[in-house]
Amino acid sequence: MTTEVASCVKKSRGRPKVFNREVALDKAMTLFWQHGYEATSLSDLVEATGAKAPTLYAEFVNKEGLFRAVLDRYISRFADKHEAQLFCEEKSVDAALYDYFRAVATCFTSKDTPAGCFMINTSATLAASSKEIAHTIKSRHAMQEKTLCEFLTQRQSRGEIPADKSISDLAQFLNCILQGMSISAREGASLDTLLQITDTTMRLWPQMLKSS
Repeated sequence: MTTEVASCVKKSRGRPKVFNREVALDKAMTLFWQHGYEATSLSDLVEATGAKAPTLYAEFVNKEGLFRAVLDRYISRFADKHEAQLFCEEKSVDAALYDYFRAVATCFTSKDTPAGCFMINTSATLAASSKEIAHTIKSRHAMQEKTLCEFLTQRQSRGEIPADKSISDLAQFLNCILQGMSISAREGASLDTLLQITDTTMRLWPQMLKSS
C-alpha cells in the first residue's frame, strides 16, 4: 500500500458518523417505552443512540424536546397505521373495529418493541414535576378516543349504528378496553390473550348497539 493510499484510509476511518435522526428516535423510543420518561437519563439516551450529548442538544434542545420528537415518531410509525384500519370505507363497522383492535394487540405484544402502549407506559411513571410532558401525553392519548368518536360518527351517519346511540359512550368503552389490553400486555399477556379479549368485545358489539 502506498503512503498516499494509506493516508486516505486513515482519513476515512477518522470521519465522524453521520447523525441519523430517525434511527436515533427509534432507539430513544425503545428506552422511553421500556423505562418511562423519568427513569431514562440523557446518558442512557447518548449510549443508546450512539450520538454525543452536544449532537442531541443541537437537534432536540433537551430531553423533553427529544421525547416530544419521539412521541411524534411513535404516532407516525404506529398510531397512524392502526387508525388506517378503521377508516376503510369497504369494511363494515364491526370488521373495521376488529382489524383495528387486532393491529393494536399485535403492536402491544410485538417482540420488536416493549410491551404495551408507548403513551400509557410513559405516562404511568411520570413524576408530579413533569407537568408539561404529562399534558402532552394526555392530549395525544385523548386523540385515540377522539379518533374512535370520529369513526363511529361516520358509521352512524351511514346507518350502521342506531341514531339514538351515544357515540361518546361507545368510544369511551372501546378506549377503556384498549387501555386494559395495554396493561395486560405490559404484565405479560400474549397476543392470543389480547385477541381473545378482542373477540369477546366484538361478540358484545351487537348488544352495545341495542337501544336501552
